[in-house]
Amino acid sequence: MTRSLKKSVFDVPKMDCASEERLVRMALEPLDQVVRLGFDLGRRRLTVVHEGNPDSLLRQLAPLNFGARLVETGDTELGRADEIAFPVEERKTLRLLLAINAAMFVVEIITGWVAESTGLIADSLDMFADAAVYGVSLYAVGRSATMQIRSARLSGYLQLALAFGALFEVIRRFLVGSDPEPPFMIGVALLALVANVACMALIAKHRQGAAHMRASWIFSTNDVIANAGVVVAGVFVAWTGSHIPDLVVGAMIALVVLSGAIRILRLSRMPTPAS
Repeated sequence: MTRSLKKSVFDVPKMDCASEERLVRMALEPLDQVVRLGFDLGRRRLTVVHEGNPDSLLRQLAPLNFGARLVETGDTELGRADEIAFPVEERKTLRLLLAINAAMFVVEIITGWVAESTGLIADSLDMFADAAVYGVSLYAVGRSATMQIRSARLSGYLQLALAFGALFEVIRRFLVGSDPEPPFMIGVALLALVANVACMALIAKHRQGAAHMRASWIFSTNDVIANAGVVVAGVFVAWTGSHIPDLVVGAMIALVVLSGAIRILRLSRMPTPAS
C-alpha cells in the first residue's frame, strides 16, 4: 500500500552540522503532515516528503534563520517500508557514539579541573554536546512530539549551564591566575582526538546512508578541530609559560557550545504545531 504525497526540496544555506540538523528536525517532525526528512549537509539541502502545502514547512523553518527557501515540489509516492527511519544497525552505532562521547566528557572535565585547563573543560562540553545529540535522537525515536521537545530542551539547559560554567572559569582564572599543565592538556586532548577518530570510523560505513548518520560524521570531524585546538594551546602554554593560550581556546569552544544551546532552547520554546 502506498500513500500519495508531495516531495519538496529546500535549500538551507546555514545548515551544515548535526546541531543544525537536529534543530530542523525539532521544527518539522511535530507536524502531522511530515512523513520523512532527508538531509544533504554537504549541499545544505533538505528534502521533505509530506502532505499538504510546503508553505507551512517554510513557516516552521523561518524562525531558525537558516535562510531556507523552496527549490522544487511535486507529487511522489512512498511505500510503508520506506518510512522506517532508524535501522537497527544504525541504532547500535549511535549507542556506541553516545557511550564514547559521554565517557570522554567525564575524563576531560575531571582532568581539566585537576590540570587547571579551561581548554580541556570546554572541550569536554563539546563531547557533552555530541552525547546530547545522540542521546536525544535515540530517546525521541517513536515518542510524541511533546516528549521530543522536552528531551531536547533538557539537553539545551544542560549545555547552557556547562557553557556558562566554562566561561565563568575562563574569567575567574584570568583574574586570579592559573597554572595549566601542558602534558595533561596535550595528552588528554590527543586521547579525545583518538576517540573522535574512532567515532568517525564507526560512522564511516553509514556516512552515505541515513541523514542523521551523515550529520554525525560532520559533527565528529568538527570535534577533531576542537581537539587539535587544545593540543596547539598546550604547546603554546609549554613554550611561552603563559596561561593565556589555554584561556583563549577554552573561551572559543565554550562560546560555540553556548551558541548551540541557545538555539536549541529558542526552538524548543516554540509552540508545538496543532494536529
